[in-house]
Amino acid sequence: MTEDNSNRRLTRRNALRIAGAAGAASLAGCGGSDGGDGSSGDGSDGSGGDGTDGSSGDGSDGSTDSGTQYNTLEVAHWWGEGDGLEAIQSVMDAFKEQHPDIPFDENLIAGGAGENLQANIRTRVQNGNHPSTWQAWPGNNLLPFTDANLLKDIGDSVWSENSMEDAYLQGVKDAAQPAGNYVTVPLNIHRINNLFYNVEVVEDAGVDPTSLETPSDVVDALQTVDEAGYTGMAHQTGSPWSSFQMFATVLLGETDAETYSAIFVDGEVEANSDALESAVETTQSYLDYIPSDAGSISWTEANNQVINGEAAFLHQGDWAAGTYLTNDLTYGEEWDHVAFPGTEGYYALNMDSFPYPVNNPSPEATTLWCQFAGTTEAQEIFNPKKGSIPPRTDVNTEPFNDFSQDQISDFQDSEAQPPSVAHGLAAPPSVLSSLESAISSLNSGNEPSNVVSQMASAYQ
Repeated sequence: MTEDNSNRRLTRRNALRIAGAAGAASLAGCGGSDGGDGSSGDGSDGSGGDGTDGSSGDGSDGSTDSGTQYNTLEVAHWWGEGDGLEAIQSVMDAFKEQHPDIPFDENLIAGGAGENLQANIRTRVQNGNHPSTWQAWPGNNLLPFTDANLLKDIGDSVWSENSMEDAYLQGVKDAAQPAGNYVTVPLNIHRINNLFYNVEVVEDAGVDPTSLETPSDVVDALQTVDEAGYTGMAHQTGSPWSSFQMFATVLLGETDAETYSAIFVDGEVEANSDALESAVETTQSYLDYIPSDAGSISWTEANNQVINGEAAFLHQGDWAAGTYLTNDLTYGEEWDHVAFPGTEGYYALNMDSFPYPVNNPSPEATTLWCQFAGTTEAQEIFNPKKGSIPPRTDVNTEPFNDFSQDQISDFQDSEAQPPSVAHGLAAPPSVLSSLESAISSLNSGNEPSNVVSQMASAYQ
């Protein structure tokens, strides 16, 4: 409930009070600039060293030669370890190499799967001292900020540069403009609707994952695997997000992208109660074939059963592929994946992005950072290290492994890119919190109709 109340405090009246105080400070600190919405020159690489301006209307050109005095660019993120930390620091190093005249402050706020950073940002926004930009899920996750007019339209200053609008698919562009105008720049994409499997286990059980056409077919496959002496679905239920993304994927597979968006983006729950109940029932059927200790293990511990040949399947985001690669399992021979049955042609999105807050403490530098995040260069640096794919469709695929290249191909050929509800892209934070409570009751075996009623209440 603390998270809900915190988001509700981002009201328009409170936002104007905050924005006024923060605006006075930022304007005083940057010599009367207008907030960083000026467009650049040719902006081909997002850098300032070749005369691109990245300015805010004060006549500076954003380059070293112009003598522009930049305020410190503070970039906050939650990638505290492993591939994410290496990936973002590589992007930061590339940016600093292009812009050595911009003071740079990397603010790492790790923990809580991003919740610690999000809480920190809410507090700092309300106190009027927010960073230049921060790692954020795009889409409806940003609605509390856009509703309060706390994010700036960067359509002209950023999205008009580097052929960005032409290089992003519609689902990604929609997520970058939750209120109808561009306010953030997606840097990466993780796919949610994957079904991973241990090749040897499914072959021994006599199951062909490529033959599964519907979410209900997965139930039959899990039963067959169980009868062969293996765990059917590696899964955890200690926290609701794994079942949440599974349920949402089942719903997508049993309906279509339009129905999915009508429910989770538009909140049309009661009108689609039959479809929701069916998805709850199917998901609960999967839970008959998960590890006996699912309530006390993490998803990585559950996935170890796939790695060790104890379990057949895992439904998870494509970050799971990294665990197979680090365990030296051969893609296509020891592990493989299919699009979750029923979701072929869809690429369910989870993304990280960098929004541009109004009354920015470093307007020119933040514009240059957002421009750079949208370049092929930044996305070719970040995504191979992170194990994600680029949201741009014109990035060189050579640096990516075979699995990621297959994912890129699926993404570029996809007919729709529905936003993940479990990760906040489809639903604002207050709704997401209530939906998670409904999924917790799904995990506990609550009646499907009761689970759907809880979901309907989340949107009221």
